[in-house]
Amino acid sequence: MSYSVVIPTVGRPNLDDLLDALVEGDGPDPCEIIVVDDRETGLGPAAARNTGWREARGDWVAFLDDDVVVAPDWKARLCADLADLPVDVGASQARIVVPLPGDRRPTDAERGTAGLATADWITADMAYRREALARAGGFDERFPRAYREDAELALRVQDLGYRIVRGARVTTHPVKPATFLTSVDQQRGNADDALMRRLVGARWRSRIGGQPGRFRTHAVTTAAGLGSVLCGLMGWRRAAVGLGVLWAGLTGWFAATRIAPGPRTPDEVARMVVTSALIPPAACVHRVRGEVRHRGVRP
Repeated sequence: MSYSVVIPTVGRPNLDDLLDALVEGDGPDPCEIIVVDDRETGLGPAAARNTGWREARGDWVAFLDDDVVVAPDWKARLCADLADLPVDVGASQARIVVPLPGDRRPTDAERGTAGLATADWITADMAYRREALARAGGFDERFPRAYREDAELALRVQDLGYRIVRGARVTTHPVKPATFLTSVDQQRGNADDALMRRLVGARWRSRIGGQPGRFRTHAVTTAAGLGSVLCGLMGWRRAAVGLGVLWAGLTGWFAATRIAPGPRTPDEVARMVVTSALIPPAACVHRVRGEVRHRGVRP
């Protein structure tokens, strides 16, 4: 059994530490470690991973994100996970740990990263049988972000008859740095949700084990806000007030659900209030953009 390591990167500071751990760590060395710099192409991690695995020589291709932290014996544990796997196993997923603060409740951004610990098929640390990648055709490069592209590939691999198992190796994924508007920027993923629906079908979310989304509520919230403004401009005072109350109620409920589990510090509360007003229209804009861009896509 041989393996290669592929790391797409955007130049995160952790990359050097990751490479040092892979070179100096205990266990059999990979055939090669292939680092693909996505800053040179800007095509996204799916395309970068495809570039890497197509150059790889190993029987297995282990994909790592450039911001993960691997244990000193990661190579040995990977090889133990892959050793003697039946031919119908197409991939082995690591167990992901996200360290959270021990002295306070996690913020909204920290909870978002913590979801990686229970997510299926994420390529933060995922080893694919090269044969399975070749048969599936690799990652779909129409996914421009690190979002949904790994789940969509996993579904295609399983549709080919392969199983995906969890290994015993453990990899740490630090909390991603966040800005005030990170949660708003993340709504770009709604365009990728539109592509998933086109590729996988209306029940795509249940197939990947995901939780029900908020898009319908976001659409109602956005429609109420726009309707209130338009009615106000047309002089329809009662309708404007009614729709405005509906918008405020939905926005307040959304903000409250995000504030409650967090640290509730003044800056976190302010961030949740502001972004809870901005997220619904952002989600709608990106979803419409995705539906238009991918309207011709067929499974």
